[in-house]
Amino acid sequence: MSNLERYSRQILFHPVGETGQLKLLESKVAIVGVGALGTVIANHLVRSGVGYIRLIDRDLVELSNLQRQSLFDEEDARLQLPKVIAAQKRLNRINSTVTVDAVIADVNLENAEELLMEMDCIVDGTDNFMTRFLINDVAVKYEIPWIHGAAVSSRGMFTSIIPGKTPCYRCLFPHVPTGRGETCDTVGVLSPITDIIGSFQALETIKILIGEKTTSNLEQIDIWDYSVMQMDISNGKNPNCPACVNHQFDFLDRASEQQVIYTTLCGRNTVQINPRNRRKLDVGKLAEVLKKSGRVSGNDYLLRFFPDEETSMVVFKDARVLIHGTNDVVKAKLLYSKYIGN
Repeated sequence: MSNLERYSRQILFHPVGETGQLKLLESKVAIVGVGALGTVIANHLVRSGVGYIRLIDRDLVELSNLQRQSLFDEEDARLQLPKVIAAQKRLNRINSTVTVDAVIADVNLENAEELLMEMDCIVDGTDNFMTRFLINDVAVKYEIPWIHGAAVSSRGMFTSIIPGKTPCYRCLFPHVPTGRGETCDTVGVLSPITDIIGSFQALETIKILIGEKTTSNLEQIDIWDYSVMQMDISNGKNPNCPACVNHQFDFLDRASEQQVIYTTLCGRNTVQINPRNRRKLDVGKLAEVLKKSGRVSGNDYLLRFFPDEETSMVVFKDARVLIHGTNDVVKAKLLYSKYIGN
């Protein structure tokens, strides 16, 4: 029992008990997106003793994150650490017995199955619909439960999606919404709502891992006016759903019109370029080359290049680039081609 002492108060909670705790210790969870929701989810799951947690995120820590992304601090922002690396360092200090696997990547059709297919549960910490549809395709294809969550302004929602038992995400949202909609970068967000939604997502994950019943609702909360709405989705399965009924996984299909390489990040004046062909960049050598054309900073995980006063390029080792200072995809492609290659 000595190895379980750190979880003693959780074990005293009867629905978990020692049996449930042992299940948690043997479980594998992927958290996609380590921002406001993902940091809360990861914090709870590591403290709860989930044995293996894979953190996947494409971005680096910035000062504007610190208002709500609870695993990061000013030093992480100063060092321009990738979010998964900063989170991993903090989580290892919280619970060294948990394996925290940090993956610096944008989840896309090239890597989604490899990153997610062997997990016992997937948790949504993302901020965009395309990634959620992709997670849903993987989850349905491999029969992996996943927890959807979202938060913006003072509002948030979450639900559990269990293939074969509940409606899938595409049953609930048949089409990728047109337009950009509201995001944290356009209308803001209050940190208490991300804490609340992330905590509920962590709870739903724990329930799934120990075999307890999860919510049958799409739970919606607004903390500004203290309102709660529970939408029963148990009968929401679409009999013609492309994903969970017809097993047509459009977001994993390379020929699908759903696929993109160039993505504008809403509200951030940023374009992400994610090359289809995988390759490894030596960012150290690239930094030496780019110093001839502009200012360069960085660390072991990425470099930041300033080709002019208005634009900066964050280059990751997998050749993925975030181009800050523009929403113009044509300009972004030209910069990528000029400084990184085709």
